[in-house]
Amino acid sequence: LRMTQQMHNLSLLQSKKHSMPSSPNAAKRLYRNLSEKLKGSHTSFDEAYFRARSDRLSLRKASVNFQCNEAMFEAVEQQDLDAVQILLYQYTLEELDLNTPNSEGLTPLDIAILTNNVPIARTLLHVGAKESPHFVTVESRAVHLSTLVQEAQQRVTELSAQAVSEGLGTDSADREKQLKGWEWRARLYQRMKAGYEHARAPEAPTNVCLMVTSSTSLTVTFQEPLSVNSAVVTKYKVEWSSSEDFSPLAGEIIMDNLHSLRCFITGLRTGQRYYVRVSAYNMRGWGPPRKSTPEYASPSNWKDCSGRGPRHRGHTEALERLLQQVRAAHQHYNCRESSKLQNAGRKQSVSRSLKHLFHSSNKFVKTLKRGLYLSVILFYKDNLLVTNEDQIPIVEIDDSHSSSVMQDFLWFTKLSCMWDDIRWLRQNMAVSVSSSTALQARQKMLSAAAQLQNLLGTHNLGRVFYEPIKDRHGNMLIVTVREVESLYSFFNGKWMQVSKLQSQRKSLSTPEEPTALDILLITIQDILSYHKRSQQRLPPGLYLGYLKLCSSVDQIKVLVLQKLPNVLCHVKIRDNSNVSKDEWEWIQTLSGSESVESMDHTSDCPTQLFLCELQTAVKALLKQINLPLHQAKHFRLYTQEVLELGHNVSFLLLLPASDDVCTAPGQNNPYTPHSGFLNLPLQMFELGIVACFT
Repeated sequence: LRMTQQMHNLSLLQSKKHSMPSSPNAAKRLYRNLSEKLKGSHTSFDEAYFRARSDRLSLRKASVNFQCNEAMFEAVEQQDLDAVQILLYQYTLEELDLNTPNSEGLTPLDIAILTNNVPIARTLLHVGAKESPHFVTVESRAVHLSTLVQEAQQRVTELSAQAVSEGLGTDSADREKQLKGWEWRARLYQRMKAGYEHARAPEAPTNVCLMVTSSTSLTVTFQEPLSVNSAVVTKYKVEWSSSEDFSPLAGEIIMDNLHSLRCFITGLRTGQRYYVRVSAYNMRGWGPPRKSTPEYASPSNWKDCSGRGPRHRGHTEALERLLQQVRAAHQHYNCRESSKLQNAGRKQSVSRSLKHLFHSSNKFVKTLKRGLYLSVILFYKDNLLVTNEDQIPIVEIDDSHSSSVMQDFLWFTKLSCMWDDIRWLRQNMAVSVSSSTALQARQKMLSAAAQLQNLLGTHNLGRVFYEPIKDRHGNMLIVTVREVESLYSFFNGKWMQVSKLQSQRKSLSTPEEPTALDILLITIQDILSYHKRSQQRLPPGLYLGYLKLCSSVDQIKVLVLQKLPNVLCHVKIRDNSNVSKDEWEWIQTLSGSESVESMDHTSDCPTQLFLCELQTAVKALLKQINLPLHQAKHFRLYTQEVLELGHNVSFLLLLPASDDVCTAPGQNNPYTPHSGFLNLPLQMFELGIVACFT
């Protein structure tokens, strides 16, 4: 709930609530416990909410726990939602001491639910408020309320009798004040008792859905009862059993944290059938349970299908052995390099440091001639790190490039995962360069990367942009992009806004044919946007992805969305990423014999909900790629495996006909998607998956 009431109007709230019981000094007692800053401020609560924590800490006073707890009780009794929210904002839960009963044995939540103040009760439940532990049974609550009413009425009778017998005197004003206070409290207790007597146990929760989330777990989601019978629901009970009549119970969970109506049941037996039901609780007790839909489920995973062995059996072990060999060679190199550095002369080290300090900026390329270059974009928000000549840092790789440069570029992109190992790679590759001219270009790329690292004073050059920038002058510019956390200069450079750098370039005499550097500055916003989008990760869930490839002479490209280029074109099927054994076996029935178009939603199968979800996803995905549903009669689902990317993200794949999965050069593509798509080199796509989901 948003609060738009201004702080300086808090003292007027009580006078506006004519329908509520009034206590002469209740508002005064409540608001004197609020800080002077909150009472006197003329800003809204939304603005105050974002003040620094240091400002809030300065408002703390002595005996703050007692004052805050008393103020919270006053706010709830006065049904003042604004004051409740202010107190929850200004003070911690420990200072408010929400779950400690007062002298009457009640907590703030008890008062809210007994007066049926739903907004305040839900606000308190959201922050973890609990009912009084004194009420172990429904009957004990009724007895306690009757006692409170009797005591308050008795106190009113005693004070009234004293006022009549003693008449006017020095203590008459105080006695009148006490009498009015107890009269108000007696009315409050009577209203709480009436609210309790009028209430009934809640109805059953609604929309109880059961999902298989792994081989050993189930998840149940539900919604509030349609009618709570004039009492706020304070907790839910989830029960499960392997028997349809729930005898005996296999387990139960009491949910008193109502922030999310979702329950995870773990530690179950794979393949065992479980029945689940959910019931709600309010101050009158537990309501009737509601069975889940479907009525039962068996924990399982698509890998549990009988007769199915892992497709990558032994691959992980072989890869681990290879990595151990690489690590051993790498450690040997590092030890040898460390000994060399320790034996190096101090004079040579100092001279190199001084040379780097005074002459590093002069080694950056200022103008591009015909050749192959490497540049790095270091950015923070809308600022770029540039040289003293207001240039993006660029070094030369070679004064020419061969026809196989794209293969060398795709190899170079993998260095994004291992910038710290450039020197080690250069040494190992140097052994083979003399006998292989094909490796010379890659050795020069490593040398340029090492040079750029030395000039910038950092190893991490960021992620390689998915394609090099070319111009008609014969230049090719490889671009790496890295976002930094602050305006820290890695070398003797400076920070400049992107717009200012672009305007300076426009003011220069631009040739008719722009160079690769001009193109870089023109498209730099697109490059930065691509870099930011490629860092985004999908939220957990099961997705339907569309696999479409196109090939050229030297590479294969994958169709992806521009707004999320690190995954396939996709739509979300559901939040649950697990594909159960039953669902996977049903998918197998579509292999060859049934097309996507002919999936029958009227079929009688235990995976009815999954079928409907999948049909909806297929239609949405075909619409996204601009393909009418009737043209998808040859489309099919990939039935070899579920692609599990990590972080609870899984993919089912939708494939075109076999001949149309990969479009060859010169071949007409019958499936032309809308704008907003990108053909990404396969290697760049793989790197994006690795960076985001591993």
